[in-house]
Amino acid sequence: MEHSAVEVALSKSVLVAVVLAPLFGAILAGLFGRRIGRVGAHTATILGVAISCALSVYTLWQLVGQGAAPFNENLYTFFQVGGYEAHVGFMVDKLTAMMMVVVTFVSLLVHIYTIGYMHEDPGYQRFFSYISLFTFSMLMLVMSNNFLQLFFGWEAVGLVSYLLIGFWFKRPSAIFANLKAFLVNRVGDFGFLLGIAGVLMYFDTLDYATVFANASSTLPGVGIEIFAGHEWDVATVICICLFIGAMGKSAQVPLHVWLPDSMEGPTPISALIHAATMVTAGIFMVARMSPLFELSETALQFVLFIGATTAFFTGLIGIVQNDIKRVVAYSTLSQLGYMTVALGVSAYSAAVYHLMTHAFFKALLFLAAGSVIIGMHHEQDMRKMGGLRKYMPITFWTSLIGTLALVGTPFLSGFYSKDTIIEAAKFNAEGGGWVATYGYWAVLLGAFVTSFYSFRLLYLTFFGEERFRHADAHGHDAHDDHAHHDAHGHDAHDDHGHGHGPHVPHESPWVVTLPLILLAIPSIFVGLFTVGPMLFGTDMSGHHAQLPFFLGAIEVSAANDVMATIKAELWHGWVKFALHGFIAPAFWLAFGGFALATLMYLVKPELPAKFAAFPPFRLAARILNNKYGMDDLWIGGFAGGGVLAGKVARKHDEVVIDGVIVNGSARIVDLFAGLLRKTQSGYLYHYAFAMILGLIAFLAVLIKFWR
Repeated sequence: MEHSAVEVALSKSVLVAVVLAPLFGAILAGLFGRRIGRVGAHTATILGVAISCALSVYTLWQLVGQGAAPFNENLYTFFQVGGYEAHVGFMVDKLTAMMMVVVTFVSLLVHIYTIGYMHEDPGYQRFFSYISLFTFSMLMLVMSNNFLQLFFGWEAVGLVSYLLIGFWFKRPSAIFANLKAFLVNRVGDFGFLLGIAGVLMYFDTLDYATVFANASSTLPGVGIEIFAGHEWDVATVICICLFIGAMGKSAQVPLHVWLPDSMEGPTPISALIHAATMVTAGIFMVARMSPLFELSETALQFVLFIGATTAFFTGLIGIVQNDIKRVVAYSTLSQLGYMTVALGVSAYSAAVYHLMTHAFFKALLFLAAGSVIIGMHHEQDMRKMGGLRKYMPITFWTSLIGTLALVGTPFLSGFYSKDTIIEAAKFNAEGGGWVATYGYWAVLLGAFVTSFYSFRLLYLTFFGEERFRHADAHGHDAHDDHAHHDAHGHDAHDDHGHGHGPHVPHESPWVVTLPLILLAIPSIFVGLFTVGPMLFGTDMSGHHAQLPFFLGAIEVSAANDVMATIKAELWHGWVKFALHGFIAPAFWLAFGGFALATLMYLVKPELPAKFAAFPPFRLAARILNNKYGMDDLWIGGFAGGGVLAGKVARKHDEVVIDGVIVNGSARIVDLFAGLLRKTQSGYLYHYAFAMILGLIAFLAVLIKFWR
């Protein structure tokens, strides 16, 4: 059916409402929280995000179902300096609309979940204000049409994440964690700012459309001497600087150290940071900048190497974690590495597709972990759990669905996105060098690692012996070791109405379990319906060709188009693609991880202790528990070096600046003033005698040097 341009034009007022609705909710809850109360705070913020979500879905439907043209328009001129104008504007195409729906949908469910999780916390209104502001910041980032507005959203999500990670600000660990996140992201953001400065320097504009249209004619062959005698390709420099920003936001090695510590914030914000906001910003940004990255093979190789390292080595750390939330956190690091590998092999559509599917099942896993924590009276150590599936059936079944999606089980959503990335890395490795080969083996072996730690979490939490009863039998409250303190110093589990002493786990209230069910549905089905249109430009059957979903939003050179190779060789519809997955190496490696975890944590639970006593495994566990020494490097090297530099600067200020220059000059002036003061006696004969001595000295000098 044909639609007129008027019928399918995106509405400016709708797009403005998408952004502003969460902001209004945040303002009401934050500034007027005491007046409107708890119910008013969560009603205002949930209503704002719900409006934003509904309008985002409507926008996506207009673009996909009605053939609306992408929207790119400046709405407000922020300032003018000389010939440069800074605008607030929106670029809304299918890539943006997909991100809008993911961000607002996951955020809406997190808002609903928060009612149950934080219902007795003294900072209830403040928390709702923060998470609604987080949603606004992410929407500003993904909808921007220029680099300056992108940077505003970039910094805004960083600021709100700082506030949320340190939400329980009387806990020293929370303050340490949010400062760590803030400082590490400053390193990444410095690189990001240099990249934006490079764009402005060579294009004289920060407008996306202008930069992308002129990139292929402006950057190729242009060099810059950063160091004398060494010329660098400008496209490479700009892209690497931009990607350094993505390394900070999307937690890529070595700028990943802040993300596991973000668990110090309440569980709802862990889900929001790890699934739909903050960490997805870097992946989205690189995909949006595909016209620039396609101009530099070196930058793509750098992206691929960093992503592969993150995917495999951070996943290994998840194997030795005992805190349920930290296992899921290291899983996020690993999956972000997968997305980055996809970016590095120019499979940008696969990267953002995995971003979408991952948002659903990772939010599900985090919120399920939070449900377990509520049921266990805020215990987080999996070694003190076990056998919970009969006490928390909804949480168990949704956790199982999230786990199966995460490990890439065929026919579930995670399979279609994850397996596509592995296949893209494989085809890229066939004609590439050692970096391409390294990238493929990293994501392939990562399938085994992901499966092992995922099923380890599932077995330790929901199966086997009910270990929480042992803690109760000795009269200890199992959650004492992991007590959470709110902003006023109270135990968070006391606020939830659980006293000390023996307890029995219980299923969470409906405001907690309903979001789990609503997230489990897309974790199963979203891949079936979207993989064909979004990745391969066909319908679900794989036959009827359509225009590429991300046409105009993502650009890939013909030489780098691995997605076209996958389509030609492997894509014959979602059923055959999934059936092919059963014979792919990734499936059997994932099955091996499942089998090993089943043996060690279900069939023979005494095996982990025996392995831990074996010297090579003990050494490996020590390295992994120490996180490869990266925390020590950052804290002792970067942060410690900064502290040392500050101490040296302070000593220099005290001794040289104050002691010598400021106070020293004052003392010299005071000394001469004291001497001169003594010559001013007030007696006439003293002055006459001084004049005679001066005249004699003058004559002596005149006679000696007279020629």
